[in-house]
Amino acid sequence: MNNNSLKIKKRGEDGNKIISVRIKEDILNELDRISKESNYSRNELINLILRYGVENLEIIQ
Repeated sequence: MNNNSLKIKKRGEDGNKIISVRIKEDILNELDRISKESNYSRNELINLILRYGVENLEIIQ
């Protein structure tokens, strides 16, 4: 290929994985409302919320 070729990574090699989750309808409705209000996609919001939760979770005994 020449120097002007378009270089792309194979899908799925960006560190992200596709998963399926079940979520309560009321939570989904809230996510959609926040998404619309904030101009973040639902996916972006879920990732922000999950990141915050993982980084701030404290397991107590």
